Amino acid sequence: MESRIRSIFLSCCTWPALALGALPPTAVADDAPEQVVRPEIERRDVDAADIDTENFEVGGFFGVMSVEDFGANAVYGLRGTYHVTENVFVETTYGHTDTSKTSFERLSGSAQLLSDDDRKLDYLDLSFGFNLLPGESFIGSKWAFTSDFYLVAGAGGTRFAGEDNFTWNFGFGYKVLVNDWLALRVDARDHIFTIDLLGDSQTSNNLEFTGGLSVFF
Repeated sequence: MESRIRSIFLSCCTWPALALGALPPTAVADDAPEQVVRPEIERRDVDAADIDTENFEVGGFFGVMSVEDFGANAVYGLRGTYHVTENVFVETTYGHTDTSKTSFERLSGSAQLLSDDDRKLDYLDLSFGFNLLPGESFIGSKWAFTSDFYLVAGAGGTRFAGEDNFTWNFGFGYKVLVNDWLALRVDARDHIFTIDLLGDSQTSNNLEFTGGLSVFF
């Protein structure tokens, strides 16, 4: 009789606890459905142009060179570049231009300061460059090309007016890689040397703006 009363008492205590939700946490967790989030991300294929595995670059250029007191004339030449690292390069440049008469010669009518051969200007420079802003250039929404904005500075020699003149040069340029072996580039340089005409020595700043193509090999 006593055991029967005990069973009834335990049942009366258990059912209210169940009704109030006093169940073990594991019992609730086992019944909860598993939720897994599977994001669907559409991947875009990117084909960036890189320079060839070789470090040498050779190209030609054409543009305008303004020789101080001798007018702005067409200039052309060749460049050879060795890329020491991804951002540092060494470059040698040869250029040629035929200068015009000075304003004094044009105004005087008959006076001629230089012969035709002496008006030819040839320079040979060795410069060091640094790729300052590597990035990409975009044409529309589908075309992207690797590009570099760089600074250059160096020294060399200039043959002009029958004299060989030590020359400093500095400037900047912008290069776009069309593919892994061909590049399109534009450059701006200032060639500084001392010229002595009629016994008057003066420092000459000669600006050059060119564009050209180069290949990697």
